[in-house]
Amino acid sequence: MNPQPKTGPVDVIRDGALKATIWENEGENGVYFSTVLARTYEDTDGRLRDTHSFTGSDLLRVAELARRAYEHVSEYRAALNHQHKADPDESLRDEYQHAM
Repeated sequence: MNPQPKTGPVDVIRDGALKATIWENEGENGVYFSTVLARTYEDTDGRLRDTHSFTGSDLLRVAELARRAYEHVSEYRAALNHQHKADPDESLRDEYQHAM
């Protein structure tokens, strides 16, 4: 089997300059998701950059963004589990590992 390379994130959730970028990854135990939280800003040369540092006034918005990202990842996991249940050759143990 030759998996196709991932070209970008599966989702980007935004709240103004804040964003949660969700990535789908393949590990030895199957598919898993990771999320990167960032704040976009413009540097002195006019280029957009990301930082992983947040001000105090950003923190509640970051928490809400993380909650929304969690919901999206849960939906992606459920869709994957549904796909795996359609495969009669997959064992219950494999389904459990894919859900993690």
